[in-house]
Amino acid sequence: MKVKLDNKDSKIVKDNNTYRLIDNTSLNNLVVSKTILHPGKCTTGHDHPGQEEVYQFTSGHGRMQVGDNTYSVNPNDVILIPDGDFHKVWNESETEDLIFVCVFDGKRNH
Repeated sequence: MKVKLDNKDSKIVKDNNTYRLIDNTSLNNLVVSKTILHPGKCTTGHDHPGQEEVYQFTSGHGRMQVGDNTYSVNPNDVILIPDGDFHKVWNESETEDLIFVCVFDGKRNH
C-alpha cells in the first residue's frame, strides 16, 4: 500500500501557527505521521513510556533533543527514540519548513 500522508489517505490531527500534524488512517497498530514544523518554531516536546519511535527527516534543517542528547537534523537523517525518552524538535530556519515522518506503535497519546 502506498500513501502520501495528505488529505486523501490521512487525517489532520493539529494545524496551527507552529505545525501541521497529519496521521495516516490506514493502519490499526502503527501510526505513520507527517509533521510540517514551520520556520523558527519548535515542538512542545514529550515522552511516552511504553513506546519507541522513529523520526525520518525529509526536508529542511534543525535540531532534535532525545533524552540527554541533541542532534543536528537534515534531510535523510533518521533518529531512533528509545522507550520513554523525552524528545523535542526545533526548526532553525527562518524561511523553510522542517518536515519529518514519525512511526510508532499503538495509538497516539500525544
